[in-house]
Amino acid sequence: MTTMFVTYAGDTDTPFNRAHWINVHLPLVRECWGPYGLERVGGFFPGDDGVGLIAVAACVFRDRPAMEAALASPRTAEVMADVELVTAVKPQRSLATPL
Repeated sequence: MTTMFVTYAGDTDTPFNRAHWINVHLPLVRECWGPYGLERVGGFFPGDDGVGLIAVAACVFRDRPAMEAALASPRTAEVMADVELVTAVKPQRSLATPL
């Protein structure tokens, strides 16, 4: 299992369309990357943690090759284009893999 965290940095003044992210973007991620081994995706909005994160998505893939295949797929462009409807913030990716 490989988890890709997608984080969006900002503060309370950073425009971020939460409704679109929850109701459109995350289902789009499931649709586009599910065939490549995405097992689940969820998101949350951290409280004012002082780190400056406004949203975090956790994309859980079957394994790292599945994640790499999803990211290399033609539908990734669709996922990234939809981010622009949510926010102007460029998302950052990080990985977590079990030991």
